[in-house]
Amino acid sequence: MSSHSAHAERVAPVINEPTEKMQSAQDERVRSEGGLKRFLGRPEFASLAGVILVFVIFGVTAGDSGMFNLDGIVNWMQVAAYLGLIAVGACTLMIAGEFDLSIGSMIGFAGMMVAIPTVYFHWPFWLAVVFAFAGSMALGWLNGYLVIKTRLPSFIVTLAFLFILRGLTLALSIMFANRTIVSGVGEYAAKDWLGNAFFSGTVGHGLFRWMAQQHWIATTDSGAPLVGGIPKVIVWWIVLAIVASFVLARTRFGNWIFAVGGDANAAKNVGVPVRRVKITLFVFTAFCACLFAVLQVADVGSAAADRGLQKEFEAIIAAVIGGALLTGGYGSVIGACFGALIFGVVQIGISYTNLNSDWFRVFLGVMLLVAVLFNNYVRRRVTEAR
Repeated sequence: MSSHSAHAERVAPVINEPTEKMQSAQDERVRSEGGLKRFLGRPEFASLAGVILVFVIFGVTAGDSGMFNLDGIVNWMQVAAYLGLIAVGACTLMIAGEFDLSIGSMIGFAGMMVAIPTVYFHWPFWLAVVFAFAGSMALGWLNGYLVIKTRLPSFIVTLAFLFILRGLTLALSIMFANRTIVSGVGEYAAKDWLGNAFFSGTVGHGLFRWMAQQHWIATTDSGAPLVGGIPKVIVWWIVLAIVASFVLARTRFGNWIFAVGGDANAAKNVGVPVRRVKITLFVFTAFCACLFAVLQVADVGSAAADRGLQKEFEAIIAAVIGGALLTGGYGSVIGACFGALIFGVVQIGISYTNLNSDWFRVFLGVMLLVAVLFNNYVRRRVTEAR
């Protein structure tokens, strides 16, 4: 036994040493590839690359046109912010494996729910806003409930609501205003404590006046800053994106969203409340659409029956460009915001380059196709590398 023990002591170092070296080498290889894999596997990768490409293109073609002056930046940021609001809602719902095609119609309907009570029933603006949010979120709940209860595809259920809400919007506007536009809301919003504080106007006036005094930004002949502040829609967009990203990345509810989108049956079997998650996300999407509408009504001063037309498709395209899969279980709110930023830059940038605005729709289709193909390619390469 003693000779056997001595032999084992002599052999052990010879066997263990190369094994440890091999494990160490394997660990080093995993570490060296892990960063690249994680970067390529991030949903935001394609949209970030798209943002860089778009900025380079317009920096070359429209760099001297004023597009990247402060007023130009505010213009395309404001366009991106409006789309970004509904893109956040659409993205979270798509991660859960569902769609809401009624987003655009909800924008027009919610705008009427604000304008008609304010102008014709003489409600306080804040009460009309509360009414609009309550009504929109109730409709979002109904969307989600019907999808869960009937087990019909959300595409079909929300497509029906797309036509229902658009028809109601047209009917109500004709009934009360005898036309498709209800105007005169802006003055109510500006005087109302809720509208003035949260929805109309801009923020950061003091900062912009100080920058004008320092000659850092352009001014008018009177010395006032050419841009008086940051539109509140941009602030809402940033806040909403941060909150939604935190929920997805850092909370149990965020894990539930990804689990439901990946495999709803498996998620249900491990205790995830699938019904509650999906209905909550439909309500949140309706909230985002109503927020879009309230900010637009307060900014423009009117509601129109054609507001939000085709915005549901733009929101879905922004989410797809941001890395969200049409099959669910994968996506990023930050990526969707990058997708909305691309839209804003291109939509305003085309006017600075004197191109026909019809090319914007062509760009949307091309970006959607490229994003889907690129996301599929990257995901397949990462999966095969594992």
